[in-house]
Amino acid sequence: MMKTEYGNCSEPPFPSLLSNEWSFPNKIIGSSQSFKLVLQQVEAVAPTPYAVLIQGETGTGKEVIAQAIHDRSPRRGGPFVKLNCAAIPAGLLESELFGHDRGAFTGAFSTRIGRFQLADKGTLFLDEIGELPLELQPKLLRVLQDQMLEKLGSTRTVRIDVRIIAATNQNLARMVEERRFRPDLYYRLNVFPIDLPPLRSRSDDIPALVEHFMQRFSREIGRQAGSIPTEVMQVLQLHDWPGNIRELENFIKRAVIMSTGSVLRPLFGELKRLPSQPSPSAKRTLAEAQKEHIVEVLRDTRWVLGGDHGAAARLGMPRTTLVYRMRKLGIVREQEAKPFRSRPNGLEGSPAETHSGLQDLPIAGTDGTIESAFSQVGTA
Repeated sequence: MMKTEYGNCSEPPFPSLLSNEWSFPNKIIGSSQSFKLVLQQVEAVAPTPYAVLIQGETGTGKEVIAQAIHDRSPRRGGPFVKLNCAAIPAGLLESELFGHDRGAFTGAFSTRIGRFQLADKGTLFLDEIGELPLELQPKLLRVLQDQMLEKLGSTRTVRIDVRIIAATNQNLARMVEERRFRPDLYYRLNVFPIDLPPLRSRSDDIPALVEHFMQRFSREIGRQAGSIPTEVMQVLQLHDWPGNIRELENFIKRAVIMSTGSVLRPLFGELKRLPSQPSPSAKRTLAEAQKEHIVEVLRDTRWVLGGDHGAAARLGMPRTTLVYRMRKLGIVREQEAKPFRSRPNGLEGSPAETHSGLQDLPIAGTDGTIESAFSQVGTA
């Protein structure tokens, strides 16, 4: 078995990420299959010097995973420096990354060390790397390739020893195709990709996360941690959490603040949607959705098919096509609705219609079926 050096030791002086001993103290919580795969990837790549690209939706814990990689690497004794590329104005980002000498630009009254130098012998975590301006990407690429940089306003080259972990909630591969991100930089960063699953795909981890957050926030405000009713936990597991772990964390924080008794009582009204039961739209077939839409338009037009203001025009199809679809979908006129008219192409209530001699045609025939009505309407 291949062994990796950890200082003077040949084995890591910490438990496996997959063990319970690691979970709570280090904020790595989860035992679902999709999350176990992530932890296995972290354990595999942490001892290496290679770049890591962490991808996932907002709030999935990209920074926590980056910190875990650093903590389990030979660089764990060095600094872990963080930079959010989206939080720094584009005009200041170059100086923030690489530093500057005094007088390099207006307002540069002193020399400044950039994040790369601050992270020397450690790890630099570049969050929201997809927001890095195109004009800065070649310079970042050179630093990654050569491990050397030049500060703004300086001609002196500085050698560094930095491991890069980048993270994004964007699709960098698509950005490369759209020429919004350099392909050479993308391949330099994408040495070892880790895709974080959204919380909705690891609902089995929600009970442990809720328990952890409740204990932590209760301790912070000096309260006794309460219990969590089973029905509350079931609802929390059913919600899709578009903001992922960050949304769940803030939700439990508010619940701890507002709960006055010994039982956690979240404010479920704050959630955008509580799918305690599958939503009707989730179970509808395409045909059912089409039928519902056609019936809605028919009601709005008082079941009038033809004419400029009829249902066929509203739906953008010939009247004969609409009649065919009504027959195919089994749409019959509601009893309370007025019978629809087969109109000429004139406007509703026009003299051409008034004197056309056409009679009202019911959508259902004498036997109440759409087939009978179709035969009365004809194919014209």
